[in-house]
Amino acid sequence: MSIKVSDYVLQRLREWDVEQVFAYAGDGINGLLAAWGRAEDKPRFIQSRHEEMSAFEAVGYAKFSGKVGVCAATSGPGAIHLLNGLYDAKLDHVPVVAIVGQTNRSAMGGSYQQEVDLLSLYKDVASDFCEMVTVPEQLPNVIDRAFRTAYARRTVTAVIIPADVQELDYSPPTHAFKMVPSSLGMAEYAPVPADADLARAAEVVNAGEKVAVLVGQGARGARAKVEQLADLLGAGVAKALLGKDVLSDDLPYVTGSIGLLGTRPSYELMQDCDTLLVIGSSFPYTQFLPDFGQARAVQIDIDPFMVGLRYPFEVNLVGDADLTLERLLPLLERKKHGSWRKTVEKNTARWWEVMQRRAEVDADPINPEYVVHSLDALLPDDAMLAADSGSSANWYARHLRMRGNMRGSLSGTLATMGPGVPYVIGAKFAHPGRPAIAIVGDGAMQMNGMGELVTVAKFWRQWQDPRLVVAVLNNQDLNQVTWEMRAMEGAPQFLPSQSLPDVPYADFARSIGLDGVRVEKPDGVVDAWQLALAADRPFVIDFRTDPAVPPVPPHADLDQIEAVAAAMLHGDSDRTGMAKQGLKAKVQEMLPGHRHREDRPGAED
Repeated sequence: MSIKVSDYVLQRLREWDVEQVFAYAGDGINGLLAAWGRAEDKPRFIQSRHEEMSAFEAVGYAKFSGKVGVCAATSGPGAIHLLNGLYDAKLDHVPVVAIVGQTNRSAMGGSYQQEVDLLSLYKDVASDFCEMVTVPEQLPNVIDRAFRTAYARRTVTAVIIPADVQELDYSPPTHAFKMVPSSLGMAEYAPVPADADLARAAEVVNAGEKVAVLVGQGARGARAKVEQLADLLGAGVAKALLGKDVLSDDLPYVTGSIGLLGTRPSYELMQDCDTLLVIGSSFPYTQFLPDFGQARAVQIDIDPFMVGLRYPFEVNLVGDADLTLERLLPLLERKKHGSWRKTVEKNTARWWEVMQRRAEVDADPINPEYVVHSLDALLPDDAMLAADSGSSANWYARHLRMRGNMRGSLSGTLATMGPGVPYVIGAKFAHPGRPAIAIVGDGAMQMNGMGELVTVAKFWRQWQDPRLVVAVLNNQDLNQVTWEMRAMEGAPQFLPSQSLPDVPYADFARSIGLDGVRVEKPDGVVDAWQLALAADRPFVIDFRTDPAVPPVPPHADLDQIEAVAAAMLHGDSDRTGMAKQGLKAKVQEMLPGHRHREDRPGAED
């Protein structure tokens, strides 16, 4: 019995172990939709509210599962809508395959309705592999190469299938001239550096006395080896934001996030080290790395195209982080845990004291730092976390301590607004038995999050663990941009662009069968988190937070401080609140430090 091209496409997806496709319907993929009906919805069609959300959900699924995320959309506008989410995947090195429709072959070049030159449109975002299927015999090769390339290069690939091709009878490639048969599967492989390069790297690291390590998401599979390395070298370890879940923040030498959203001890670690080892990270902000010439440096990365960037590394090791460290560790000399390591640990301990004090600062009505800091002690050890872009990412980066099997992510390189809620939807399809929490600003919630609550309402009963918590930091301000205007431009808040309407987010959640609560006073924060984490369905918390709490870096330079002062002098609408909250925040860093007993389960004096 013959099958259509559309039937074969879904069959091949199943053979690649694809369990769901995040998608939105349109007549450019009508053939595929009909095939989905014949296939009894296998793989599952996960309907979002918008194609961009489909792409973000595929990215979230890929980030939290390690598998390729798949999204699909119609021709023209649907394919265009996918782009922002696909660029998020490309820039964060996440494997995603996009399947998009196209107008009939007979209409191409005729300025037909919804005709867009998709090969040109996608040639950048899917630069490693983008192909249009024009005859059935191109399959299965095109799909197989799309998956293998996405996996191998951790990137976006695209398969474009015209509507009329979807309806053709499928015929496989034959053993003939200009036919390209194919096969399933992705072989496991892990490159390792040459022995000579490893010896050179060991010479650099052994010569140093104050070693700093920076890990990114590429080190996630090497957790045990990184811990062993830090112990051997007496090193401090900072984490790029995409590598926030690589090491537990309970380790005293882990200084936390680095960069614009980072911590002071990570900044100090880089300022004072004489040796730098970067593992699995392409962290872009060189101003937060050691001064050029200050430190000798070694980089480990699996991608040969990503080594040698950002810093004048003496040795670039191309290889899998875990296997490379396995070969490097025997070549390294144990260093005494002396003043360097003690200083790193002291700075880190003091930082957490400062964060505790900053969270306790009064605000009007609620300090957003208190909101996120309060969650820290309540997080399940298997929680999956996502932060949206904006000031919420600051608090995620600085106040939440990873431990156990926690996973977390955000839009790292693109830093686009709106992926927080769709990320955790994708995460729930990757791990339906684990709780998920998204921390989002009200701008992102209005842009994308509210619509995707409808997607949550549609699917949550399929999840083994129903807990999906969306925390909205509702300050009625596009807060990160407001503070960037102040700190970088010396410009006051421009209300027509920055002011947001107040929306009853929890009420909306309840109206579609979810649950939620609005919190307007600090004494309701912890109760709200506990209620949400114990709920029998997805839950939205609408936290009314103070926009005057500054998300600027704790290591802000004099130019940034002067710029904020200039914004105040130029008549910023919230200058009184800025002055009050900014002063109170900085005071916490100046107070003398002492160790506090953590009020988390299992903490010791």
